Amino acid sequence: MFQGSIPALVTPFKNGELDLETLKKLVDWHVEQGSTALVPVGTTGESPTLSLREHEMVVEEVVNFAAGRIPVIAGAGANNTAEGVRLIKHAEDVGADAALVVTPYYNKPTQRGLIAHFTAMHDAVNIPIIIYNIPPRSVIDMLPETMGELANLPRIIGVKDATAKLDRVSAQRMACGPDFVQLSGEDGTAVGFNAMGGRGCISVVANVAPKLCAEMQAACLAGDYATALTYQDRLAPLTEAIFTEPGLCGAKFAMSELGLCSDEVRLPLMTLTDETKDKVRAGMRHAGLLN
Repeated sequence: MFQGSIPALVTPFKNGELDLETLKKLVDWHVEQGSTALVPVGTTGESPTLSLREHEMVVEEVVNFAAGRIPVIAGAGANNTAEGVRLIKHAEDVGADAALVVTPYYNKPTQRGLIAHFTAMHDAVNIPIIIYNIPPRSVIDMLPETMGELANLPRIIGVKDATAKLDRVSAQRMACGPDFVQLSGEDGTAVGFNAMGGRGCISVVANVAPKLCAEMQAACLAGDYATALTYQDRLAPLTEAIFTEPGLCGAKFAMSELGLCSDEVRLPLMTLTDETKDKVRAGMRHAGLLN
């Protein structure tokens, strides 16, 4: 159910407020372009600067707009377990198909604390949970043996791995079993991640090039890595450009160039510098997205 190209959906703004009309158009576009699921209000959805009510509204609206056409994996991360339980219960209540739960950031729990946090989230709901392990942002790294212990819980079904360590895929297969769904959280290593045993990517770049990302992931799932590499070659300069500054800023600018949404972001993030804009445009031209 959870595989292929899964955009970590941006949250469009208009004059500082949620732009729900544009959000609906983006959901429709991703369905048409072949995205296999959507993740609203992850980091790319600017969850750190959304209010709790805004967070809930985005999940509600994406579930409504998707209307069962593709799964919705709601971001439900928090470094406060009680707040996380509230978010994941809300996601279940409004019909999300699963939840993406990041390792708690800033307060640096132990591995034992990670097990307690994810167990509390698991026990609060009846929807599947995908662990989001991203040490560069959360500082804490969930070790494979910890993930293996959590994988024994029936509703913890996979991981979004943003460690950029491809050997982790093998270690997590050993700890969690081959049926544990491993999704890349790093666009630049997505093909290699799949070759190690991954099943797809929760992607920033798929906000901009959903069809190319979906076709690349489909080739990987079919075992056709020669074709997947041709897509990787088309996307590599765009991927590098988008992550020159925070990825969601690069993605929103590229989307604005395609007329999909505004490049507006919330402080402390800022719109791109002119130099980075030129780099993103060049990457889009290389990928065939701009003339």
